[in-house]
Amino acid sequence: MKGFLKWFKSSTKVKRWMFLILVGIILACYGMAKIIVSQELEFIDLAKIIAIFVVGFVCIILGIIYIQKRTLELLVQETDSRNVNKDDVKSLIFNKKVYNQGPKVVVIGGGSGLNTVLRGLKNYTDNITAIVTVSDYGAGISNSRKLLETKPLEDIADSMIALSANEDLMRALMKHDFRRGRLQDITFGDIYFLGMQDILGDFTKSIEQAKNVLNITGKVLPVTMDEMTICAELDDGTVIQSREKIPEVVSSKISKINRIYITPSNCKPADGVLEAIAEADAIVIGPGSLYTNVIPNLLVKGISKAIKESKAFKIYVSNIMTEPGQTDNYSLADHIKAIIDHVGKGVIDYCIYDTGEIVPEFIRKYNLEGADLIEQDTAKAKAEGIYLIQRNLSYIDGEFIRHNPDAVATAIIQLICEDMKFRDRQNDAQYVMLNDRIKKTKKSLKANRQPVPKKKKADILTSNSRFASKYQERIISIQESDGKAVGVPKRIQKEKAKARRAAPPKHNVNFNFGRNNKNDWKK
Repeated sequence: MKGFLKWFKSSTKVKRWMFLILVGIILACYGMAKIIVSQELEFIDLAKIIAIFVVGFVCIILGIIYIQKRTLELLVQETDSRNVNKDDVKSLIFNKKVYNQGPKVVVIGGGSGLNTVLRGLKNYTDNITAIVTVSDYGAGISNSRKLLETKPLEDIADSMIALSANEDLMRALMKHDFRRGRLQDITFGDIYFLGMQDILGDFTKSIEQAKNVLNITGKVLPVTMDEMTICAELDDGTVIQSREKIPEVVSSKISKINRIYITPSNCKPADGVLEAIAEADAIVIGPGSLYTNVIPNLLVKGISKAIKESKAFKIYVSNIMTEPGQTDNYSLADHIKAIIDHVGKGVIDYCIYDTGEIVPEFIRKYNLEGADLIEQDTAKAKAEGIYLIQRNLSYIDGEFIRHNPDAVATAIIQLICEDMKFRDRQNDAQYVMLNDRIKKTKKSLKANRQPVPKKKKADILTSNSRFASKYQERIISIQESDGKAVGVPKRIQKEKAKARRAAPPKHNVNFNFGRNNKNDWKK
């Protein structure tokens, strides 16, 4: 009885359809009764009675259809164990196949950017494959790795943590260093991977089986099992053959990166990587360090070719800030062009980028380290043949500007839902589940969004970024006062401030993709 009464809560949105069915029954009964009791009817009276009966019958049918649809939504929503803020409706049974049969999403990259995307996507589907960079060979090796002679697995372990149900506990376990006995200075994560490799006889399989052993969502695959080194060639001809030295050398020589390459150049993809790309519904590249985490994965033999041949949505998630020593002064179009220059066109169809709505005080720390907001030169990005999707992706985590996992995942899944809707699959359980999750996430993001101070007066637009439009004077003031910024010469600070003042007016372009309008598919 208690479970039955929960159907009448305002949050269930069922009473309206019950009322519609009741109205339909009343109208249909009235029409039938009118015919029975009337001895003689003129044509106009008969037409009215028939119209009332038809309206009542239609109301009954619509009420039944929509109450069934709402029941399916409740079935997914209210018994979803991933939803921490849920009412436990015991009378409904959740079929976990909804997640098992969810969209297949492949995420390619490395570092915190990749893990941010994984953290958001695990709330939508179980079919996630993270293809991770394994490329710190030659870098500083930990005592644990030296003792056990294991491969560089930090990025793989971090991705598994991001896909776990309890991230804090999984992080503590995988990063735990033993402090006594023969296991001193050895990390549990290294012991686990080494033990699984000995049991299964194959390193890739040992990582893939973590889905079952550690109960994580999806699976993690290394991009290659070959020991590859990431190298950079600068505009002045300097060659850097160590991944971790690239930012330092670029900054010291004040020379941009001309190209990134890997050695050996014929590194083969790990088992399962090409198959995952071929079967994907969506392939996500980035966010992350453009030249050390994103592009190197695409340079592994066969990866970019497989992406180009895939029929999946090919999505690039743009960084919010530039990265000192890698992408200094890079715009949105510069990031896209760098990827295209290395692997050719066809690996990116869509680009999701941030609105730039960040209060200037949070930018200050990044300015002191030589980083800045990425300029949104949307016209140049569109010229590369890319569909642009602007979303409010950023949020403040302590003193850091991060991608919001829920916002990024929602933008990706919304693309898939729009495609399903276009193919008239609105009644599929998969679509209902995804669409319901999107609505809930958007509502939560809107409620938690930090208010941005209103602009006091009209400023001259000096960038396509809303942020720059609103806070131009405060940005210049901060940057001029920080002429002694670490890693940023005073001369460059002054030149940048002067260039901003002299820049010709531009206008902001805001693309809102996928709002139930099929015309949004146009560039």
